[in-house]
Amino acid sequence: MSILVDEKTRVLVQGITGNQGAFHTRQMLDYGTRVVAGTSPGKGGQEVHGIPVYDTVEEAVARHGPTASVIFVPAPFAKDAAFEAMDAGLKLLVIITEHIPVHDAMEIMAFAAARGVTVVGPNTFGVISPGKTKLGIMPGTTYTPGPVGIAARSGTLSYEVAAALSATGLGQSTVVGMGGDRVVGLSFVDLLKMFSQDPETRAVVLVGEIGGTAEEEAAEYIKTMQKPVVAYLAGKSAPPGKRMGHAGAIIERGRGTFEGKVAALQAGGARVAALPWEVPRLVMEALGGS
Repeated sequence: MSILVDEKTRVLVQGITGNQGAFHTRQMLDYGTRVVAGTSPGKGGQEVHGIPVYDTVEEAVARHGPTASVIFVPAPFAKDAAFEAMDAGLKLLVIITEHIPVHDAMEIMAFAAARGVTVVGPNTFGVISPGKTKLGIMPGTTYTPGPVGIAARSGTLSYEVAAALSATGLGQSTVVGMGGDRVVGLSFVDLLKMFSQDPETRAVVLVGEIGGTAEEEAAEYIKTMQKPVVAYLAGKSAPPGKRMGHAGAIIERGRGTFEGKVAALQAGGARVAALPWEVPRLVMEALGGS
């Protein structure tokens, strides 16, 4: 099993005719993802890598029955794209777009909550269930199927962690990028709950960073978990008050410090790695060396 997506997931790509949409559609197809349709207003009737393009999500849904959407639409139009997908009945949105205005993201999340829609992102690398499907921009060759779930705020760091795990024979069940913005859909707690219920996942790795309180909230939930959790946190050397890359990675009013997050996670029962390549050893120890 896996969480969120598997080989049966039927994918719609919104913004498929743009450079990023077209490029990553090709990568997803090559990985085996079931991309069934794309949308780009005014370009209906075209094809991208053999995938039919429609003007509206409603038409794409009626003709091909996608169950999830990957959104590559530019930031000024991303909110409308997300609303259109939800109005058409899609229940999983993976929003790759970065620089979406905070108020737009808040409106997306409120609408999603009202419609019972799961949102990954925005500003996410996506979701991958290795050997089954990938919805996003991550390098598919980094991942191998296995028992370790990964929930990450950082894309490139999660790639490093996944590569290190794969190199030591620890494959992944599902890897999810939460997104680096201030307002995102799924939280660490949401994902920990999903991984806890997934029989294929035996251990979970959190790739966190400074800023916000997501890791502290995760630490409280970890206290209730039966499965082991290993964490790696970025931002140890970041100066206070300065945003480092992600909009959410900023320490404000003393909240979200590296030291505070490490202490909270350790108190919750998680093992915290000092470096990304220490993660596989800690996972092996947590699993009893098996």
